[in-house]
Amino acid sequence: MAEPKADVLVLGAGMVGVSAALQLQGKGRDVILVDKHENAGEETSYGNAGLIESASVFPYMFPRDIGQIFNYALNRSPQAYYRFSELPDFLPWLLRYYLASSPKRAMHSAMAELPLIRRSLIEHEALIAEAGAGELLRRTGWIKLFRAQASLAAAASEAERVKQYGIPSEILDPRAIAAREPNLSGDFAGAVYWPTPGFIADPGGLAKAYASLFLRKGGRFVTADARTLAQEGSGWRVNGASAREVVVALGPWSDLVFRPLGYSIPLGVKRGYHLHLKASGNAVLNHPVLDSDLGYLLAPMNRGIRLTTGVEFARRDAPPRPIQIEQALPRARALFPLGEPVDAQPWMGARPCLPDMLPVIGKAPRHSGLWFDFGHQHHGLTLGPVTGRLLAEMMTDTEPFTDPRPYAVERFG
Repeated sequence: MAEPKADVLVLGAGMVGVSAALQLQGKGRDVILVDKHENAGEETSYGNAGLIESASVFPYMFPRDIGQIFNYALNRSPQAYYRFSELPDFLPWLLRYYLASSPKRAMHSAMAELPLIRRSLIEHEALIAEAGAGELLRRTGWIKLFRAQASLAAAASEAERVKQYGIPSEILDPRAIAAREPNLSGDFAGAVYWPTPGFIADPGGLAKAYASLFLRKGGRFVTADARTLAQEGSGWRVNGASAREVVVALGPWSDLVFRPLGYSIPLGVKRGYHLHLKASGNAVLNHPVLDSDLGYLLAPMNRGIRLTTGVEFARRDAPPRPIQIEQALPRARALFPLGEPVDAQPWMGARPCLPDMLPVIGKAPRHSGLWFDFGHQHHGLTLGPVTGRLLAEMMTDTEPFTDPRPYAVERFG
């Protein structure tokens, strides 16, 4: 059987890769999607809070408060965890992350990401409608709970700050929290309700729905090892397929391809965990709810109530250590009546992060036909379709909807 050939190979069938493949297909390109799994959405895209975060103007930067940093360093914060013995592995990246999080540079990242955030739900809506996956999108928004008055005041100030970018919010007192979520228990100072973000009740299922749409429109899916990528003549080849151009959209595994090609890009990972549980009795959770001061989130997924954790700083391929799930579970049970686990064990994934919390989107400077689309940090689900659109516009010499320069790989030298 002859090896399939196309205009473009897209390496990685997570939300970012599948979205890029669809957007390129929409521009008339013949695309082959390549992944080590037989199905799309089996890795990072499977495990997240399910939020299309169209209200998240300011990315997750390294804290500048000394007390907060001190708590992180001593593993006293539920938002982050690490093992001291592994600190040398990720400390250089962590220092770059800290430097990129200065007020001036953080604002630069926020303004660079804003055009992507603003179009994130719009691009998803178009693909969801075409894929016939409307049942996966819920218009509930989400709730950020606070137990301390100080943290509520800081969040309310932040919510007021982002209103200048057209992002609405509502401050909820304990009575308003109970009206929206009558099955929650706890002593709350208040909450911020974000009404505009979309919620996906099965993130991995949405990636699969997009992949099915890609196949129905004539795309092809090849199971292969992206590490076999090689430049051959005027094109590119992996074991099983070849094309004139290739897109690296492998998320936290992108370095397995770009490093052998000679690119030094500071790609780090933030690991995270989730566990699905049944709701007890007739209890219902109406929104994704972040218990901000205690560092976990509950989301009403199709599979059950998904309990997600904060960040673990560790080697990407280190064995799972679901310590944060173990710590969060009794707190989550006190917040909402959770029953037995649905999953046999917690799921673990890795978020691909660059120090400035912006993705790399665009042409590789030293190789003809090589393109990058990775590093979407906490927003892979959110940004997949919109960064896929920008990439497709760049690859087809179409006027891009926003200036792509902030996402260029050259910013790292």
